[in-house]
Amino acid sequence: MNRKILIVDDDQKTRTLLKAYLEKNQFEVRLAQDGASFMQEFERYRDELSLVILDVMLPDTDGFQLCAYIRKRSQLPIIMLTASADDTDKIVGLEMGADDYLGKPYNPRELLARIKAIQRRSGIDNAAPPRYFRFAGYVLDVVGRTLTDPDAVEIKLTGLDFQLLKYFAEHPGEVLDRSILAEETRGRDLGPLDRSLDVQVSRLRQRLNDDGRQSQLIKTVRGSGYVFSAEVVAERG
Repeated sequence: MNRKILIVDDDQKTRTLLKAYLEKNQFEVRLAQDGASFMQEFERYRDELSLVILDVMLPDTDGFQLCAYIRKRSQLPIIMLTASADDTDKIVGLEMGADDYLGKPYNPRELLARIKAIQRRSGIDNAAPPRYFRFAGYVLDVVGRTLTDPDAVEIKLTGLDFQLLKYFAEHPGEVLDRSILAEETRGRDLGPLDRSLDVQVSRLRQRLNDDGRQSQLIKTVRGSGYVFSAEVVAERG
């Protein structure tokens, strides 16, 4: 799947922070600070891009002009960002062919969710899902719902163990919030004192022989959640 995104924003701090956040979530990011540099990057990487993010206010042009420029040449998904509270910007952007709109300031997690939603709608993520996930000598078979260790010995997993490991394997390298993991594996939010997810993670670490003081596969990110740090190879059956 193509995961290259082109972003234009005239604020250097915003560009840097957004690039770092999206790269943590396995996207490749190209940056531009104005209309001229954006068009150079767009023409250079047009065939490799999966999505474009346009800031409305730029020093030499505006996001609406860039949106029109893109639409004359491509059907790439476009998300527009604006600090204006006026709905006019949103309406104009959508009329010119933008796929979504987000007001500033915004939560990067919301932007990430919108990127993923657009990719699902546009079919970018509609390829057949993988059956096997291979990591650190282990093989997770999501159809057979089995896990084998490096010696090809099957490891017993509960239903919750399987759901949690599958989600980790599908999102390697991503910092996963505890609430997201709880929703994906249990279908509910965690209460402020609910430590059930942490107990589940600890149990899964034991299954993977990764329960030492310095876990190598499932790492804790203080104040955020967990990250599956193994290199994962996904294969279709």
